[in-house]
Amino acid sequence: MAESNDVTMLTRSREVPATASNGYVMLLVMLLALAAVLLGVMAVQVNKPLALSLIIGGGLVFLFVSAGFYMLQPNQAAAITMFGAYRGSDRTTGLRWILPWMLRNKVSLRANNLISEKIKVNDLRGNPIEMAAQVVWRVTDTAQALFDVDDYKAFVLAQIEAAVRTIGSRYPYDDFAHQEVTLRGNHDQVGAELRAELMERLAVAGISVDECGFTHLAYAQEIAGAMLRRQQAEAVVAARKTLVEGAVGMVEMALEMLSAKNVVDLDDERRAAMVSNLMVVLCGERDTQPIVNTGSLYQ
Repeated sequence: MAESNDVTMLTRSREVPATASNGYVMLLVMLLALAAVLLGVMAVQVNKPLALSLIIGGGLVFLFVSAGFYMLQPNQAAAITMFGAYRGSDRTTGLRWILPWMLRNKVSLRANNLISEKIKVNDLRGNPIEMAAQVVWRVTDTAQALFDVDDYKAFVLAQIEAAVRTIGSRYPYDDFAHQEVTLRGNHDQVGAELRAELMERLAVAGISVDECGFTHLAYAQEIAGAMLRRQQAEAVVAARKTLVEGAVGMVEMALEMLSAKNVVDLDDERRAAMVSNLMVVLCGERDTQPIVNTGSLYQ
């Protein structure tokens, strides 16, 4: 007998408007029912059967109507269910009313600002780094948030950590030559990719990401000292390279100007000595002490 390879897929929910009534109209109905009860109490001595009818009927209407009220604030919604079946979401603010046997699950539609915990990630080159992200998110589909994931707030936390790990391993932390996209040097591009990654991951929960970025980005403590010395060495090498390139250009310009204006005619040996002296003067870390030659050029 062949085994079945069918996998039960998630039934994706979709938010639809709920059929709810204006609560102020039903409040008027409830007050009329209360007035009927009071009128029945007052008419007990005059017409007892009519009074009992008013008391019982008005009381039942009062209890029935009073059990269906709920309040919605701005940027708040209520998902309506009846006997486990989703019946729509109500986004109208103010006093609302539905049938008492329908359940209301309120969901905030306001923006939430979340700063994740620092996590350790290996970047593209395998260096351990510490990362933390700030994410502004909000619920856009109440049905998906309530019925397609178990706890949408915990789901957001887990997916933020997973997305940060994914983006952190996609790029190196730093590139001194500025030839690669790096986490430290390309905040806007990496932040946009993080947002796209989160949007894709949170779509199943009906959650949208408005803004995100990194709040903490640094080498892990165990390699921070070594990487700092490496950055310092690379900075020294780059500075030396720039200094030497500039000195060579200045020496070349000096020799060309001396030759062009026939100031002095130097042989190869004296030219080499002049180049050496100029390079020492231009590239030295300390101020040089000049020696004035009072004799001839060859003394």
